Amino acid sequence: MGGPITLWGAGTGRTLRPIWVAEELGIEYDLKPIGPRTGETLTAQFTRLNRKQKIPVLVAGTLRLTESLAICRYLIRSHPANSFFVPQTDEDCAREDEWCCYVYGELDETSLYVMRRHRDLAHIYGAAPEVVAAAASYATRHLQVVDALLERRDFVMQQGFGLADIMLMSCLDWAVNYGLELPEMLSVYRSRIGERDAYQRACRVNYSGNSG
Repeated sequence: MGGPITLWGAGTGRTLRPIWVAEELGIEYDLKPIGPRTGETLTAQFTRLNRKQKIPVLVAGTLRLTESLAICRYLIRSHPANSFFVPQTDEDCAREDEWCCYVYGELDETSLYVMRRHRDLAHIYGAAPEVVAAAASYATRHLQVVDALLERRDFVMQQGFGLADIMLMSCLDWAVNYGLELPEMLSVYRSRIGERDAYQRACRVNYSGNSG
């Protein structure tokens, strides 16, 4: 394992995550900025790389990862930095996993991506306004859960900025883009995290497709 890092995929909240981690940690990487609905993931070359035909993908030597959370966790653990919280105890690992799984499961997959499937991708999955509305309501309910957490801390993990914040912020941007109103503390949090230089660089890279 190990070796030069190549990241495949750009243009979505999910591809933003590993790019942002790389920018936060000062990791050199080669970006292949293919998109999710351009036909590029359906090519024979990419299918050999990832049978799921999904982005993002990380290649580092013999290591190949095809889920954003796993890619981010690998980058963080293989390139530790003082500015980035990395759990060292079993308890802290479990707590970070709890929040990452919660954000990914309840905000990303169960609500925001459901909205995407039946609104932005209605030509593929079918338009379903009532499903979109229900998913938006579900997302709002769980945004309030995280909002309550941030009433008593600056980051998802009290020890500092880390992977759970990467996951959460990518979903907050997605939610705002879909017209959801963030609760007060989440709105403040998003504004503050959005001032991070690495986040701003990552957004430019992710949405322009040019690696730094």
